[in-house]
Amino acid sequence: MSETATGRQPHFVAPVEETPLNAVDSLNEAAPPTSLWAEAWHKLRRQPMFIISALLVVLILVVVLFPQWFSSINPLVADGENCRLANSLAPPSPGHIFGYDKQGCDVFAQVIYGARPSVLVGVLTVILTLVVGGALGALAGYYGRWLDAVISRTSEIFYAVPLVLAAIVLLSAFRARGGVGLIGVVLVMGAFGWPQMCRITRGAVLAVRNADFVKASTALGVSRGRILLRHVLPNSAASMIVTATVSLGTYIVAEATLSFLGVGLPRAMHSWGMQIGDAKDWLRQSPEVLFYPAGALAITVLAFIMMGDAVRDALDPKARG
Repeated sequence: MSETATGRQPHFVAPVEETPLNAVDSLNEAAPPTSLWAEAWHKLRRQPMFIISALLVVLILVVVLFPQWFSSINPLVADGENCRLANSLAPPSPGHIFGYDKQGCDVFAQVIYGARPSVLVGVLTVILTLVVGGALGALAGYYGRWLDAVISRTSEIFYAVPLVLAAIVLLSAFRARGGVGLIGVVLVMGAFGWPQMCRITRGAVLAVRNADFVKASTALGVSRGRILLRHVLPNSAASMIVTATVSLGTYIVAEATLSFLGVGLPRAMHSWGMQIGDAKDWLRQSPEVLFYPAGALAITVLAFIMMGDAVRDALDPKARG
C-alpha cells in the first residue's frame, strides 16, 4: 500500500509477482503463422452445430452412395416382390419399419433410394453455378469496365426471374415434348441459379482486387490472369464456399417442389418430392406415408443450412473477433 503526498487517499498496488503478464501475453514466435482456413477449422471443431450437421451430412452421403446397405428392397427395379396391392397402406412390420404406401410398396426403401436423385440434383446444380457464376463473377470483379457492365446487367436479368417459376415454365414445355432427365433439371436450375453466385463472387473479388499482395504481384510483372487464378480467387473462395453450402439445401427443396408439381425428375427415380406428391392424396387416411419423405427432406436441407451457417461464422473475421 502507498499513499499520495497529502497522505489522505491510500492506493493499493498489487505485487508484481501476482500479475504474471509475461505468461498471459506470451507469444510463441517459433510457431508458424496460421492461415484463414486453419483458424476456421480450429473454431469449427468446437462448434456443436457444425459437428451435428457434419455427422448428418456424412450419413446422408453414405445413404446416397450406398443405399443397398440400408434396404434390401430396391424400388427402382420392377419386381413383383416389391409392391403388392395386398399390403396397401399396411402398418409397419418386421423388415418394413415405415409400413407401405397405397400401392403396397415399402416406404422405407423408397425414402432410402429417393435420397440419391434429390441430393444429386442439388450437388450438380451447385457445381454448375460455382463454375459458371464463379467464373463470370471473378471476371466482372477483377477486370471491371465494360466486361463488368455486360456481366452485371445480364445477371440482373436472370436474377429478376424466380428460379422455381422459370423452372416450371421451361420443364413443362420440355415435358410436352417428351420430358427431361436429371441433367435437364440441373441445367434448367443452374441457368437461373448462377446470378447469385456471380454477385457474391464479384463482391468478394472487388474486396481483394486492391489488396497489397495483388499490387506487389503486379509490380513484379505477374500477368493479370495468373494473379486472378493464384491470388485473387483463393482469397475470395470463403464467400463462394459459404454460398454454395447454403444454396445446396435451396436447390434440393427446389427439385422437390418441381417433382411435387409433376414437372421435375422422371417418375422412375422416386425422388422425395415425387413421394410427397403421391402421398398427399391419402394424407388423412395414412399421414405417416407423407411424413417420412418430408422428414428426410427437412433433415437433409436443415443439415446443409446448419453447416453453411457454421462455416460462415468461422470464416467471418468479425465473428471470429
